[in-house]
Amino acid sequence: MVNKGRIKKAFTSILEAVGENPSREGLKDTPKRIADMYADIFSGLDMDPRDALVVGFDEGHHEMVILKDIPFYSMCEHHFLPFFGLAHVGYIPKGRIAGASKVARAVDILAKRPQLQERLTTQIAEAMVEALKPNGVAVVIEAEHMCMTMRGVKKPRSKIVTSAMRGIFRENPATRAEFMSLLQGR
Repeated sequence: MVNKGRIKKAFTSILEAVGENPSREGLKDTPKRIADMYADIFSGLDMDPRDALVVGFDEGHHEMVILKDIPFYSMCEHHFLPFFGLAHVGYIPKGRIAGASKVARAVDILAKRPQLQERLTTQIAEAMVEALKPNGVAVVIEAEHMCMTMRGVKKPRSKIVTSAMRGIFRENPATRAEFMSLLQGR
């Protein structure tokens, strides 16, 4: 659970440390706004993404299901700067399908933590495997990292692409290729 009081106090110290006056007009409520923002952007710490995936339907469907272009926003744990982009999640059910909004919700839960893109990709795949027990799961994430855009190397619009393949997507190159070709069709 996010402790807003501690965040306000800590951010007041940060403002002072960078040479600012936390009492001046434009900054006096900033520590509170930061605390409220952190409560929202780190709300996934108190949630289990598998809980979002329990709502599903027994449809007897055994073919590929893909939810692509899921926007997400996360916070890089190395610099505490945002990274954001699109997640693409595919799976081959064993008859039981997840509600599409539930897949997007699981992505949001995992993104709302101090995170690494590589870990986020793996965690989405693992949550899908554990909750749905499908024949396979594929996750591809493409994201822009503000730590590469506004500091350090300063390369705006560069993207990191990560993938995680489980089950038949890892074992069968044709299944993986079908997934990737369907992503390209956007």
